[in-house]
Amino acid sequence: MSSPTLVTFAAGAVDGSGTVTRVEPLTDGSVIVVDATPFHPVDHTWPDQPGDSGTISVDGASASVSEAVMAAVSDEGVFAVGADIPVKRGAEGWTWLVAHRLTGEIPEWLVPGASVALSVDEESRSGLSRGHTACHLASLALDLAVADLWRKDPGADALGNPDFEGRANQTSRIHEDGAVDEYRLGKSLRRAGFDTETFAATLTEREASINAQLATWVASGAASRIVTEGPTIIDRRTWVCELPEGTAEILCGGTHVESLAEFASISVALDLSDPQLLVMTTTAVPA
Repeated sequence: MSSPTLVTFAAGAVDGSGTVTRVEPLTDGSVIVVDATPFHPVDHTWPDQPGDSGTISVDGASASVSEAVMAAVSDEGVFAVGADIPVKRGAEGWTWLVAHRLTGEIPEWLVPGASVALSVDEESRSGLSRGHTACHLASLALDLAVADLWRKDPGADALGNPDFEGRANQTSRIHEDGAVDEYRLGKSLRRAGFDTETFAATLTEREASINAQLATWVASGAASRIVTEGPTIIDRRTWVCELPEGTAEILCGGTHVESLAEFASISVALDLSDPQLLVMTTTAVPA
C-alpha cells in the first residue's frame, strides 16, 4: 500500500524534491504523484483555493504542472482524482495523495522511481496566500459588523462573535489577491434569528464598518501562520492570526501570509442585488 503524500506548503515552501510514485494518463490530462511535494492541491470537497502551478524537473528537463489536485487510492486499488474521489478527505480505506496535473504529454523521463525537483510558481502562490488570508479576515470583520442583528445565538466564530460566516456561507472562491464569497439569506437564516431586513436597509453602513475593521487589522501587522498536526496532506491544519482583539484560529487547508504587514490594504464590496443572496467581494493590495 502506498503512503500519504508528505507536504511542505504549510511552512511556506515553494521548492522541494521527491520520488515519483505514480504516473497516470487520464482522459483530461495526465497526473504525476510524488512522495513529497511543496505544491498545495485544490480540495475536492471545498475547492476554495486553486491548486498551485509550477514545474517538475530532472537534470534540466522540465514538465509544466497546470494545477495540483487531490487524489486518492482505495485499499482495493481504485485510483481517483479531484471531483471523481467518491469520499471525503481522510476517509478510512483510502490513501490520500497530491497529484500534479501536467500540461501536455508525459515526458519519457517522468517515470515511477525517478528523483525529481518540484518548483511552485512563487508569484501565484503569494497572490493566493494573500487572497486566502484576506478572505478569512473579511469573514471575521463581516461577523463583527452584523453581530447586533442576531436575536438568537448562532454559535461563535474564531473571535467569539456570532458566526454569520458559518451559518450563511455557501461558496467561497479565492483568487490571487482576493476572494468572492456568497451567503444565503433565506428563510432558514431568518428562522435562526438573523434580521435580514435591517441588514438590507443598512448595507452601506455595514460595508463601511467591515472596511474600517480591516484597515485596523492591516495596520496592526499581526503575525499569521499555519499550525499543522502532521506532515501528510490529510493532517489537520489551522490558520492562526494574532489580531489585537485576540488570536483567531480557523481550520484551513490553504496557504497564508506570514504577517498582515504583507498587505497595503484589504477591502470588501457588498452586493445584495438578489435579496436572498449576499455577495462579498474581497480585494487585497500587496504592500
